[in-house]
Amino acid sequence: MTANHYACPLCNLPLLKHEKVFRCVNNHSFDRAKENYLNLLPVQFKHSKNPGDNKAMVNARRAFLEQGYYQPLVDRLVALYQEKAVTDASKPSILLDAGCGEGFYTHQHKNAENTVYGVDIAKEAIKKAGKKYQQCHFSVATLSKLPFADSLFSWIVSVYAPILEQEFTRVLNEGGFLLTVTPAKQHLMQLKQHIYDDAKEHDEEKTPVECLTLVHQENISYQMHLKTGQDTLNLLSMTPFAFKASDEVKKTLLNHDDFICQADFLIRLYQKSS
Repeated sequence: MTANHYACPLCNLPLLKHEKVFRCVNNHSFDRAKENYLNLLPVQFKHSKNPGDNKAMVNARRAFLEQGYYQPLVDRLVALYQEKAVTDASKPSILLDAGCGEGFYTHQHKNAENTVYGVDIAKEAIKKAGKKYQQCHFSVATLSKLPFADSLFSWIVSVYAPILEQEFTRVLNEGGFLLTVTPAKQHLMQLKQHIYDDAKEHDEEKTPVECLTLVHQENISYQMHLKTGQDTLNLLSMTPFAFKASDEVKKTLLNHDDFICQADFLIRLYQKSS
């Protein structure tokens, strides 16, 4: 792991690696777990005992994503990264997946020339990410106080995660990019129609980014044929409306193979002015 890229979450000074312990000059220390990640979420930063997605939710998301239903999305994200990221020999290419979950998008951005970090508040997700994708660097941390120095990253990707513009801008270098993915109008409409009598389209007008410059925007839309009912339930568990689904609805979906559901993603690329 690259020691000088991490900053102490308590005092913001660089963390230096001493075997399996990362320590700042103020002697705040953090152990690297056997699953190859750092826990940089001090207890005083937690709002609950185990913040973020629980083990069942993490397992369901990994099972769904590994079926390839969202692969067209990640292929486009990586293509944009390869096309737009500025290659400058004087600046190392360092990427952050902010709200990385179990690392599905994170590891697909890794190449021979860059360094890739993933951060999530959910310990269960980061444990899986660190264990499986050892070529990337993962840590448990809060997006509202990222454990990194100012102006470190040339590229930040945020897929269905909170977008905290002020903090992201702090760790983004001059000319660096922020790539966000949010639901477009028809995303998962057929699934929502099973749960709501009056399923509404997503609002595409909302944007939590105001100061960075929008340089590119596009939609990716396609039909997913979910092979099994379990795939559909795994997808449901990834959504904010999962808790609204009754046991009866879940049973219906579980018994429905080849469920057709719309994927509709809104991609926005922002740049920090140099």
